Amino acid sequence: MDYQPVTVRRHARPHATKHSAESRYWRQFKHPVFVKEYAPVTSIHFSPAKPHRYAVTAATRTISRFKDVARSGNIRSDGKLVVAGDDTGLVQIFDINSRAILRTLDSHKQPVHVTKFSPLSHTQVLSCSDDTTVKLWDSAIASGSSDFHFPCGLCSVGEVSPCNPHLILTGSYDGTMRLHDSRSGECEMIMILMLPSGTVALSTAGPILRVWDLNAGGRCIRALSNHQKTVTSLAYDANAGRLLTGSLDQMVKVYDISTYKVVHTMRYPASVLCLAISPDETHIAAGMSDGTLSVRRRHMEYTTALKTGTYETFLGGTLPLVGQGRVKTKTKAKAVGDAGELRVESRRVKRLKQYDRFLKAFKYSAALDAVLQKNVPPTTTFSLIQELIHRDGLRNDVLLEPILRLLVKHVTDPRFGDLVCDVASLLIALYSPVFGQSPLVDSLLLRLRKKKELTKTKGTLEMVFSCVALATASQGTGEQYT
Repeated sequence: MDYQPVTVRRHARPHATKHSAESRYWRQFKHPVFVKEYAPVTSIHFSPAKPHRYAVTAATRTISRFKDVARSGNIRSDGKLVVAGDDTGLVQIFDINSRAILRTLDSHKQPVHVTKFSPLSHTQVLSCSDDTTVKLWDSAIASGSSDFHFPCGLCSVGEVSPCNPHLILTGSYDGTMRLHDSRSGECEMIMILMLPSGTVALSTAGPILRVWDLNAGGRCIRALSNHQKTVTSLAYDANAGRLLTGSLDQMVKVYDISTYKVVHTMRYPASVLCLAISPDETHIAAGMSDGTLSVRRRHMEYTTALKTGTYETFLGGTLPLVGQGRVKTKTKAKAVGDAGELRVESRRVKRLKQYDRFLKAFKYSAALDAVLQKNVPPTTTFSLIQELIHRDGLRNDVLLEPILRLLVKHVTDPRFGDLVCDVASLLIALYSPVFGQSPLVDSLLLRLRKKKELTKTKGTLEMVFSCVALATASQGTGEQYT
């Protein structure tokens, strides 16, 4: 009777936590590139126009050197101009290609924290300063068209409405948000990211994110507290369907705008001060308090070219696409013989594995050592151990340390739990006279015992939690019907 190789039993893998489609999408932003700056990165802004360059503001390092700390670099929607302010109250507009200074606006007397182009008017520039004023500039004539004053506090954030160039939403350090109308010059609402619809605004104060309905008079419709520390930045994707929040707790959380639930979380090595996502959703840039700029890139899956091209259509499909070579398929040519030939096929004998060869020669210790290597899967190792138990092959000549390490490693695996207990009992019965002579063996046995006790405790707690959840569900159902 021929030798039968060891049958490797295929176990079902334990249930792993499956990531949702949303989480898998955001996990594609990986392999971050870190750029070290000389000071904390306070602002990042992507150009809405291709190739989606981005402006990073950190200390005095900008397109043109400022005399003091530069802030809030912002690129115009056509990608041709960039505006920035500094701590002396100066606002400058640059040409993004030549880096020449086109306009200098110096009406502010205190540091300027916000400078932004209006998304609807290319000539309008918004600036918010510590001198309690907000100015809406006409960059074509270099003068301020509207001024707003904050008697209660310093203005820290501001934004022009994406659907109405006359509405300006600002926030100050006194904890209030104000919606201004540049036509009347008055505050329409006290209530800072505004969604593209222009009807919903977002604000942060400490770790709390609030959602405001502007059509309902600035009513707060949602308050979220998913961060442990102050939320420092807000950004949304190209379709405004996902909201990204950065915080001092070194976390970036992604919210679903429709439900305002967290769908993904990203961790950074330092506190996040600013955050931006590119319009084509291929890059996420984050500036941190230690002066590090992190850029995560999502690798796009480029689709194949269209099957019908311009030249092919014009010529009736007789030529391949221009610039596209012909790929020859690697197919093995079949031998063609005469019609009356008889082809004899030879069957290759399947070679035995190394542990099978040792087992065939009754070298049980060598077979066990062969499957205790690092490159052998545990299913093969435990299948051979089970075969040795059936053959009564686990005897005193088996090395104790390697097999104990294997048992300690896989005692919590539900696929091998029963077999681990059986092997451990057999080893204890075989080696009980020598226990206590090796500190290493004693420590491995102690770890094995602790893991078995923890597994039992975990199973007991899961049963208790299941009973509590079942009782709570039945009680809630009873209250619903009563």
